[in-house]
Amino acid sequence: MPSALLFPGQGSQHVGMGRDLASADPQVRRTFQEADEILGLELSRIMWEGPDDELVLTRNAQPAILTHSVAVFRTCHDTLGSVTFAAGHSLGEFSAWVAAGAISFADALEVVRLRGELMYEAGTRRPGAMAALLGISDEDADALCDAVSRGPDSIVVPANLNAPGQVVISGDEDAVQRAIDGAKDAGAKKAVRLNVSGAFHSPLMQPAVEGLRDRLSRVTFERPDFPVISNVTAAPVEDPAEIPGLLVQQLTMPVRWAESVGTMVESGVDRFLELGPGSVLTGLNKRNARGVESAALEGPDAIAEFRKEPG
Repeated sequence: MPSALLFPGQGSQHVGMGRDLASADPQVRRTFQEADEILGLELSRIMWEGPDDELVLTRNAQPAILTHSVAVFRTCHDTLGSVTFAAGHSLGEFSAWVAAGAISFADALEVVRLRGELMYEAGTRRPGAMAALLGISDEDADALCDAVSRGPDSIVVPANLNAPGQVVISGDEDAVQRAIDGAKDAGAKKAVRLNVSGAFHSPLMQPAVEGLRDRLSRVTFERPDFPVISNVTAAPVEDPAEIPGLLVQQLTMPVRWAESVGTMVESGVDRFLELGPGSVLTGLNKRNARGVESAALEGPDAIAEFRKEPG
């Protein structure tokens, strides 16, 4: 059965993530130990014990989610069958490239740790905000952002095009608030401000670009075992030379998630498997991939059930 692998992004972390799976699976336990050694910190302790205030810090949440996703991929690898594509939401794209064999786990961990620090610093230099708009089209959300932006110092843009009727916007705090205030008149059913440390996937992340580009220039990328769908283009990528530039662009460009899933559906994917904490992407597939099987593999029970399935 042709399958596509989905990897979640920041926001899917939670205290206790991966603890039960590590207790049940030595390979998973070794992956968490490896992450601790690579980063030189007790990442697994933060993941399993918290506190939540420490785990949600961008520099911790990003490597934590990557580690959990890679651990699930490793323990399920022999039962995944034919993998034709992978895609990851924002940070999750790094997990996808690790699974595809294009970047080593060690390099990815170090890069996403730095990525989290750079994004946090960019948010400190120019404070921003994000909000979810529900029940609105991509086109209406874009028009709303254009209408409430006030030049380069007060902007808001679509940041995550997650599914039909779900758009996350990102930008300067005052511009985001104007968008929230005008959301219902623009066609949204609801507007919810998000608890984030910066305006991710917007021009406000520009200060993080150079640092990430420099670090990625020192990473060796290999040809992937299967194509990964880029957040920036919503198209499959196989050329290793393209990967670092797209990962840098991702900082300031929107995540075209609904399109990315659509690309895989149109290519004949029969099943989506979400690997990592939570099931947000599986939930979005109710709208993005109607009629296509989707399953979230997070803990030992879900993985054990998956292993029993034929094919």
